[in-house]
Amino acid sequence: MLLERIALADLARGAAILGSGGGGDPHHARLMCELELGRGNAIELIDVDALSDDALVAPCGWIGAPTVSAEKLPNGCEPILGLRKLEEIKGAPVDAVMPIEVGGANCFAPLIAAAQLGLPVVDCDGMGRAFPESQMVIFNIRGVRACPSILTDANGALALIDSDDNLVQERLARAISVAMGGIAHMVEYPLTGRQAKDHAIRGSVSAALRIGAAIRTARRAGQDPFAALFRALRESGLYPYAGVMFDGKILDLERETKGGFSIGRVLIEGFRGEGNMELEFQNENLIARRDGKLCASVPDIITVMDSETADSITTERLKFGQRVKVIGASAPAVLRDGASLPVVGPAAFGLRDGYRPIEELNDWDDS
Repeated sequence: MLLERIALADLARGAAILGSGGGGDPHHARLMCELELGRGNAIELIDVDALSDDALVAPCGWIGAPTVSAEKLPNGCEPILGLRKLEEIKGAPVDAVMPIEVGGANCFAPLIAAAQLGLPVVDCDGMGRAFPESQMVIFNIRGVRACPSILTDANGALALIDSDDNLVQERLARAISVAMGGIAHMVEYPLTGRQAKDHAIRGSVSAALRIGAAIRTARRAGQDPFAALFRALRESGLYPYAGVMFDGKILDLERETKGGFSIGRVLIEGFRGEGNMELEFQNENLIARRDGKLCASVPDIITVMDSETADSITTERLKFGQRVKVIGASAPAVLRDGASLPVVGPAAFGLRDGYRPIEELNDWDDS
């Protein structure tokens, strides 16, 4: 499947929703992909089963605080530098690229490289959403080594990390990204085709495409874009439960860039005396409480959206007075099992609430 301009716009819309408020605003990354199409380069999306078992697959994306990425734009060469270094280390060409996370701008990082290098993009990722730390990926949970890991910046700097400890890799990469100005591109968890088939979250990129297309089609037809969104999420097979958790206006916002993350909270006042909802975020929205009562938490998806347009509002773009709907969706099942929750659940972020599935906390069904 070749991705054209309309598909890129759909992908940006869907990836922003799956980003759970993080992953970076995809607007600029989408424009960079459109520029490559204008140069005559193609972006091909392939199924993971099209890979040979011994293929070299390179997951990649951005690491750093989204608040920085909104002002410090990449130049487009960062992925190329990282992939070339990986080829040098491995002594073999990269056969395909994939997003380390499908959420936000990180969904587009491999697309830019694919267009420039003539490589296919694999229809899968490592998170099924976005998470703030690189060890919060299915490959780490399944015992795959993160290194060699290569970070590059817009000035051509390159840093190589080699560690057998994936948490150490995250800590080193985070510090390097801060030294590189708060944002860097990273190639990590190099996979064989067999590993990608065995462990990656399949179909997540095409799911984001369909989600974005559903909203676009509903808008054009004058239909409810939120109803279309929820149908698309459920029909994807990855996100079977979804719905609106709260509707209101942003009343208060705290946000700071600290340790390579955008950290804060947002308070939303309900309309017609319907109480308040508070969200806490670390790049991504982590937890939602309505009048102190738990409504959703990681790894389930919590996204703030414009009430009228159904455009996602990433955590770095939250502003006082915005009229919003807070929507929720269940995460892929693989992220909610006993092996994954210690790595991506509330306890991994130091939150006091134990994990409860979003469909148990909200009155939704899968119809």
